Amino acid sequence: MYFEKLCAYLSELPEVESIALGGSRAGARYDEKSDYDLYVYEKSPLSEETRLPILKECCSYIELGNHFWELEDNCTLKDGIDIDILHRNLDAFSKDISSVVDDHIAHNGYTTCMWHNLLHSKILFDREGKFRDLQEKYAVPYPAQLKKNVIERNKRLLSGNLPSYDKQIIKALKRNDIVSVNHRTAAYMESYFDIIFAMNELTHPGEKRMVQIALEQAHVLPQDFEKNLTALYQDLFAHPQNVEHDIVTLTENLKSCLSTLA
Repeated sequence: MYFEKLCAYLSELPEVESIALGGSRAGARYDEKSDYDLYVYEKSPLSEETRLPILKECCSYIELGNHFWELEDNCTLKDGIDIDILHRNLDAFSKDISSVVDDHIAHNGYTTCMWHNLLHSKILFDREGKFRDLQEKYAVPYPAQLKKNVIERNKRLLSGNLPSYDKQIIKALKRNDIVSVNHRTAAYMESYFDIIFAMNELTHPGEKRMVQIALEQAHVLPQDFEKNLTALYQDLFAHPQNVEHDIVTLTENLKSCLSTLA
């Protein structure tokens, strides 16, 4: 009720071009308590003075204008369900996707997340059909050059260069720097999973349920994929003497898997 009311209010604003639902609510992986991820695409930014009265009508708790990652209003609807409202410019969003899909620019992990977000968003309002047009434009096979670039860039981040994550993790372990170990292991996983999804020509689903999604959707995975990931995380702080072996195993099994695709 309150979610629908909020969307109706937003759709009446002339600045709003499109409204889309993302995250688990846009697919099948949700229940009645799942949070909402709402993307509001605007041709010019909505002021806080415009947004606040609407949010007060529909929300019992409001954090207006958080900007930790994107511009967001993080709220709780009056029915008790949390909602993240992300404010975006559609042209800028389109350019970000074009740089990946058309120009094949790879990132340090999460390369195709925005593309995935576009393709898997559920359109709730689309004033001139621009969001639908963008979805249709980029409903294309995973580009071969993008796949190559993602794998090459992130493989070098994993291993084989002086700044590679495997070396950084081992150095951090030797100086007993557990915060750095955790930080570098997280970075390792960002690149590791970027390769996993790229080599399977799957868009990156984001930071949640990556192992589960890879197991369900990937047609090729490194040997003992889930087992070796579990071993690493069990060893990180309980058995740090095993971590170097765990990282080497993950890296070498990934390289072996990639060699079968060549």
